[in-house]
Amino acid sequence: MTAGYRALREGAAWLDLSTRGKLRASGDDRARLLHAMTTNHIEQLKPGEGCYAFFLNAQGRILGDANVLCFEDHFLLDTEPETRQKLFDHLDHYIIADDVTLEDQTDRVVTIAVEGPETSPVLGKLGAPLPRHPYSTAHWESRIVARLNSTGADGYFLFVPVDEKADLTTRLSSAGAVEATASDARTVRIEHGRPRYGEEITERYLVQETDQLHAVHFSKGCYLGQEIVERVRSRAQIHRVLRRLEIDSQQPPEAGAKLNSGEAAAGEIASAVFSPALGKTVALAYVRVPYTELGTELSLGELKVRVC
Repeated sequence: MTAGYRALREGAAWLDLSTRGKLRASGDDRARLLHAMTTNHIEQLKPGEGCYAFFLNAQGRILGDANVLCFEDHFLLDTEPETRQKLFDHLDHYIIADDVTLEDQTDRVVTIAVEGPETSPVLGKLGAPLPRHPYSTAHWESRIVARLNSTGADGYFLFVPVDEKADLTTRLSSAGAVEATASDARTVRIEHGRPRYGEEITERYLVQETDQLHAVHFSKGCYLGQEIVERVRSRAQIHRVLRRLEIDSQQPPEAGAKLNSGEAAAGEIASAVFSPALGKTVALAYVRVPYTELGTELSLGELKVRVC
């Protein structure tokens, strides 16, 4: 059990997430454009608020996701490193006569996450404001504090000018936060059942299959891919759903490993890690709908698997 892993579960840890994409959308038509391009209700957001949203193609497949943060004169899209350029090009393609300017700020603004149950006291020692509601933001001198996390633990993202990064991470360490690695964060994320675009969520899946319905506003009106989302909702036509599993093994299976219920195919592993805290493997998997109830027992070869 590493110090970073323990801090994410029991204390406070900081993570360098600077490779996450940071796309700035400004101009008078910014809210209208983003509202028409995402699954959530962007036009109702007020400065200091935000939401989580998917970007879809016309076939309803998920091109990417983002935390959409609203400010007085712009929106900030916080997205995965893999979707930074993809979403920029996707949005840029649909800006025709709109008054919208897109700017990629990823190389000028770093992202430091501070996560774990003791995060608020650590940031409090530094005098940082602590936004109360998920996806809400507050200004902290030249920085922005957002109520976001990457692991499913309590936490905040700090958006900071590049030249302030070293000083901030030093101060966080002095206040009691432990640096955690990407491996530490991935383990805790999967323990918490938190999917990530690029690993568990890809263009292969439909919105409802991910079970991340907080990304969707079902009565907002038209947006790209909305017809498919509504068709799936009205007809309940999905055959698999993302679920968290526990596996009685210390050796995580590979992504793509098949699950069974007796002789019947029951699902497919998307990601898996050994959990030091639980002493067993935890996984995220797309499970066929008849087998998704909590406590359902499945098998992976000779291994016992439980839907948790």
